[in-house]
Amino acid sequence: MRGMRDIRVQTGPFDPGTELERLEGMGGGAVASFTGLVRGDGGLTDMTLEHYPAMTARAMARIADEAEARWPLLGLTLIHRHGPLVPGERIVFVGTASSHRAAALEACHFLIDWLKTAAPFWKRERYADGREIWVEPRAADDAAASRWGREAKA
Repeated sequence: MRGMRDIRVQTGPFDPGTELERLEGMGGGAVASFTGLVRGDGGLTDMTLEHYPAMTARAMARIADEAEARWPLLGLTLIHRHGPLVPGERIVFVGTASSHRAAALEACHFLIDWLKTAAPFWKRERYADGREIWVEPRAADDAAASRWGREAKA
């Protein structure tokens, strides 16, 4: 049985507190979450995330399906921003609700690992020195996702 599911790709900011309250209202015994922020490493001034909406929606739904098949979740929330972002801004939120902490924690960890590798977002970074680069997939992200078994690529 599938619980409440909220999957969004948006340009505007989100409030993790509001998202957590919604998950806490599911009546379970555990809520786990991850909020990702834009880092300012190496003089990063801003980044732009691009995506194809239909492709991204399908990939994020498949990731959610997989989590719901593996853990007894009462609810899950996946939010990923796109468009221009600056260091310190929230870029991603993953939240899970379950009756027990292990399921909530493991599903949350799984969701962010697979989101990093299977959701089709393209990231362009700009730096204070004028460099502009497209970010390539990272082996560390693939390794993190592979620990869950099966292929994470969407």
